[in-house]
Order: sequence, then structure tokens, then C-alpha cells
Amino acid sequence: MQKIKLGVIFGGMSTEHDVSIVSGTSIILNLDINKYDIFPIYIDKNGEWYHYENQNVLYQVGDKISNISKIENLISFLKSLDVVFPVLHGLYGEDGSIQGLLELLKIPYVGCHILASSIAMDKAYSKIIFEKSNIKQANYLYIKVMDKCYSLVNKDFSENIVSLDEICNIAESLHYPLFVKPSNSGSSVGISKVSSKESLKNAIIYASKFDNKILLEEQIVGREIECAVLGNDVVKASCVGEILSGDSFYSFDAKYKSSNSKVIIPANISSSLTKKVQDLAVKAFKAIDGKGFSRIDFFVNDKTEDIYINEINTIPGFTEISMYPKLWKYSGISYSDLLDELISLALE
Repeated sequence: MQKIKLGVIFGGMSTEHDVSIVSGTSIILNLDINKYDIFPIYIDKNGEWYHYENQNVLYQVGDKISNISKIENLISFLKSLDVVFPVLHGLYGEDGSIQGLLELLKIPYVGCHILASSIAMDKAYSKIIFEKSNIKQANYLYIKVMDKCYSLVNKDFSENIVSLDEICNIAESLHYPLFVKPSNSGSSVGISKVSSKESLKNAIIYASKFDNKILLEEQIVGREIECAVLGNDVVKASCVGEILSGDSFYSFDAKYKSSNSKVIIPANISSSLTKKVQDLAVKAFKAIDGKGFSRIDFFVNDKTEDIYINEINTIPGFTEISMYPKLWKYSGISYSDLLDELISLALE
């Protein structure tokens, strides 16, 4: 049987560059070399593309890539591949950018297409889709940071120029503590939890370093529950897992550096609540026109068991200990078999 020529792209120009390296090298190590000719592709932080040679090395967050050589004719090289697995978390990879390039070159690829990728990456616009879908979510304010001023974006998309003090006063209607989030960011980069007006100001200024669109969200007191989905037209949901953060919220450090953060699979919730989460995960995925795979994150209120969607990750972490492959492993699909299924879905 002729092998499939598979490109695996990782690294990238986003703030999640280092996480992408871990996911990408983990995928390369777990691919069946009897089925695939593997062509690892590394993109550095400046956007330069390289062949990557160390196919047997698993990197950790913060490790520097070595043994690479420049790709001289990128378009010809990409067009020689049968299918591509983009493992680029965050901007320029998870937002529809790489998907657009591959669409132009008519190369099949793993995961969501341009529309779903861009919607899910932009928290402000994904909220609009969730609202239309009648999926509960945290109350929020949407602001834009412009040159020396701020704009409050209303529900009807009209905008009011306001001061930072005015934003903080309006935000009090959501009640502290609040979360401040860059609209386009992943791995909790740029996110702050605040409990006072002064800390809110600082958090908005900090978030604006990562994006000019910012969300201020109320806190949902409850459990962090996650569900994986898999499929194109027919979509299935995994079992659900729970995150126990080692910090006051599931920050970048809590995700990748804290030994106190824990994952519970399956989550200790009732079968009826599990089914509701799974149904909502599939509904949200289809609402953004998702394809291939995603991880959908929810909050479940401690007292009422109301389910609130947090976000959709269209290229979730893919290390051996990442939630997405672990949820499917518990659901009966091994890491390597999961990769095979994702590549098969791409080739459909």
C-alpha cells in the first residue's frame, strides 16, 4: 500500500508557539510510519518555514528547536503533500490563516475550515454565534482599544467612545470578580482575573498588548468541564472531563507549569448532565460549521447545574497528557488511532 505523504506543521508566530512545538512533536512521534511518509514543518516566531529533522525527539514547553533547514520553495513543497496536519495553536494557525493558504493550494488538511476557525478564535464573534444558538454563556462587555481611547461595542454593534474610568464603572454591573480577555488569544495568554477597579484598569491595559478587542466577563462559579468532538457531517462527542486548576483560574502557568492542576476523566457528574454537555458540545461545534475536531470548554454552575459555554478550541493541545486525546482514549480511541481518524476525515 502506498504511504500517505503527510505534512505536520507546528511552531508559528503566535504566543502559543512553544505549546505548538510540544503538540506537533508529540503527534509526529505517534504517527504510524507504515502508513505515512511524514514531513515535519517548523515555522519560527518570525514566520520562516523550515524542514524539521528530529522526528524522534519530544520537546517540552520552552525547549528550543534544533536540526532544521530552510524550505526554499514553499509552495512546491506543500503541493507535493497529500494532506497536512496543522498543529498551530493561536493566531496565524488556529484563526483561518493557514487554512486559507491550504485551501488556495487545494491541499486537504486536518481540522476546521476557514469560517469555523476564525469564528472560534475570536471570542467576541463566537459569543454572537452562541447567543443565536441559545447556548448559555457568561454576561460580558465588549470593548475596543484605539489610539489613546476606548470604544464600547453595544449589542447592536453601535459604538460609544468612552474613557477607561467609564469602562470600569460600566463593568461594575457585571459584579466582581471579572475576567479580562483578549478576544483573539489562546492558552489563557493575556487573561486576568480582577476584583477591583484599579486591577481592572491594569488588566485591560495588559490585555491590549495581545489584541485591540477585549472582553470583560462575569465569573461563573462552578466546575470547568470539557468535551471533545470528532467528525465532519456526523459528529460524535467523547466522555467529559473536569479541570481542577492549581491557580485561582486555569491560567497559562496553571495549564503548563503547575503540578497542582489536575484533570479528572471522566468528570464526576451525573449521566444526565454528561449527556447535556455532550449534546451542547456537538451543537456548538455545528453552529460554527466545525469540521474534523475541536475541544469545547464549559462551566457548570455548582448549585443549579446550568451549563455555560466558555469557548471552542479548534486546534486543541495534542500532547500525550492533553485533554483532547485523553478524553478520546477513555472513550476507546487510542492516540495513534485518533490521528488516523483525523487524517481520514481530512481526506474526505
